Amino acid sequence: MADFLIKRADLREGKWTDTKPGPLAPGAARLKVEAFALTANNVTYATFGEAMGYWNFFPAADPSYGRVPVWGFATVTESNAEGLAAGTRVYGYLPISETFDVTPVRVGKESFMDGAANRQGLAPIYNTYILTAADPGYDPKLEAEQMLFRPLFTTGFMIDDCLMEGGGNVPETVVISSASSKTALALAHCLKQRGGVDAVGLTSPGNKAYVEGLGLYARVETYDAADRLHARGLTAYVDFLGRPTLTADVHNALKDRLVRSLVIGVTDWEGNRAPVALPDPQPEFFFVPDYAAARAKALGADVLNARLGKAMRGFYAASGQYLTPQTAKGKDAIAAAWLNTLDAKVPPSKGLILSF
Repeated sequence: MADFLIKRADLREGKWTDTKPGPLAPGAARLKVEAFALTANNVTYATFGEAMGYWNFFPAADPSYGRVPVWGFATVTESNAEGLAAGTRVYGYLPISETFDVTPVRVGKESFMDGAANRQGLAPIYNTYILTAADPGYDPKLEAEQMLFRPLFTTGFMIDDCLMEGGGNVPETVVISSASSKTALALAHCLKQRGGVDAVGLTSPGNKAYVEGLGLYARVETYDAADRLHARGLTAYVDFLGRPTLTADVHNALKDRLVRSLVIGVTDWEGNRAPVALPDPQPEFFFVPDYAAARAKALGADVLNARLGKAMRGFYAASGQYLTPQTAKGKDAIAAAWLNTLDAKVPPSKGLILSF
């Protein structure tokens, strides 16, 4: 079994290890990884691996290394778990490994959860495996889009919901950093579908033409213009870049117009993240599992899931306008894709789908 391991102290140092899987434990199931997406979101998982517990999902034998979680499809090849048959295909959180073992609990017709000891106390959204045969959001023609966008669209959808329906001052403008990132596209799409709110994208000079061509943003500015930013009405800032100096520029430029400031990810993972003094409102870290759980309680899980599913299917269909899935296969291709993703060398118009 091949495992791609990343050194926790140096994300550029990766290596492949090959081990022979032992006998399957009672109550466990073994899954073969079929394909997965690799995006800047996975870099965020590694960057916050210690602080947010992402390294705990798939521990490595050597604790100085970790297995970065990805989203994709896998098939049960062997099962000692009641109610889960070999041949079952699932979508969920995977390691970059040829195979991995889970301890299924709450096995149902639609999903199961991994009840392994190392995953206790971690967010249920990451521990749930959805059976493809019973997934109302599954479309065999859109598997690449599901791998690339399902978790990221969920984040964008929840941010939109939080800003526009979560109470407090409703913004007329939402400024979005790292505007070419997939989660930013999802958020901008949701805002456009909602109507009545302007999305303003912040991006690098090299990506400006691409972002403008998407038709999702009312206006696109480069980062060096953030200190002169203007906006219509009450404004929220959604930060996917994670660069405190940029956040300061946005806060200082918008002044009293700024009513919310949400921190989501760190596409600028190597940048200086030393705190910078900011005028209010102070940035809030937006953790999707917590917000989704609160909204499910308030609205009812069925209502929330129905809204999310409808919006997600619409986005899948539209996403072909924003990027093209690009497939690659094999260990060398996977290792190269990781480094290219770290170094932001994957064009925003492409979405990486990888397999062994």
